[in-house]
Amino acid sequence: MYYKAVSNIVTLSLLFLLSTHANSAPIPVFTKPVHLEPFVEKIEALGTLRANEAVTLSSTVTETITAIHFNDNQRVKAGNVLVEMTNAEEHAQLEEARSTLEEAKRQYERVQSLVRSNLASKSLLDQRRVTYETAQAKFHATQSRLADRLIIAPFNGVVGLRNISVGSLVTPGDPITTLDDDSVMKLDITVPAVFLGTLKPGLEVKAKSREVNNNFFQGKIISIDSRINPITRSIIVRAVLPNKQQRLKPGMLMMVELRKPAQKSLMLPEEALVQEGFNKYAFVVNTTKKPPTVEKRKLITGSRRPGAIVVQRGLRPGEIVVTHGVMRLNNGSSVKILAQQAKDNQPITDLLQQQSTNQQSVSSDKQE
Repeated sequence: MYYKAVSNIVTLSLLFLLSTHANSAPIPVFTKPVHLEPFVEKIEALGTLRANEAVTLSSTVTETITAIHFNDNQRVKAGNVLVEMTNAEEHAQLEEARSTLEEAKRQYERVQSLVRSNLASKSLLDQRRVTYETAQAKFHATQSRLADRLIIAPFNGVVGLRNISVGSLVTPGDPITTLDDDSVMKLDITVPAVFLGTLKPGLEVKAKSREVNNNFFQGKIISIDSRINPITRSIIVRAVLPNKQQRLKPGMLMMVELRKPAQKSLMLPEEALVQEGFNKYAFVVNTTKKPPTVEKRKLITGSRRPGAIVVQRGLRPGEIVVTHGVMRLNNGSSVKILAQQAKDNQPITDLLQQQSTNQQSVSSDKQE
């Protein structure tokens, strides 16, 4: 009985030693060195297009339309007369005011010459000057009333649909048409306020819309709103987009990418990232030991791009991290480096083929 117990203890000890030896064998892994690489941070958002200048043209007086000088969607220039209204009375009043002004001017100049010759008093000259200035003011007032009977384009642009016809009676506030300056479009973008620190004028914008076949348009931020919406916790950012071909229209919904200037950042392959709860880790290889060992290191990460993530703290340029085989590793595990990745997202089959090629090369060298 005693010998049987001793035999069992010896057997268990041998099994423990064998398992320990198996566990201490280097674990095959694939690795990649981390380096500083150019990284462009992107913020995705939605925006609405607005014309560079936009106005709804309407009348300031109650009058009848006598002439229309534009068609739907016609391009006009600043100063073009678009609509004329009844103005016969104002034209007659303008002629009367012009005649009165000319007569008042002649009387004023005549008295001026008499005063210089001491043949008239200065008080008479003052009376003539007041009469002249009053006539001048009445003439300008009549000109203004006549101008109110004309609808004039305030800037270059394209008019919208015509809402009136000749003979229509319009009143103040009645919409006649719209006028948009679409040479440059304003893009108002709603951005979460958490990105406020990264927003500034001059930041590049890349936008697309289904209405224009998802073609991309490049622009830049020109201004940032002074207030944050207290309900949505977002802020309005305004960018400008060139529109030489007039493909963009006011009111379009745009999908926007805000692109920060490229910066050198330490990029970690996504395969090397180990997520445990809210913490992120990577296994860093210590090649000074034989066999190499790994250190499980906590990381602070930032933005992502396909296949890689920015490391803000926890790694140094040139350090080697494990990309494949991380699930079998613990802090201090010894490893056997099978191959090293040359670029992000390199398929594992390529690494295996690289390892096989290296082994065949070593075998042929030994045979020679």
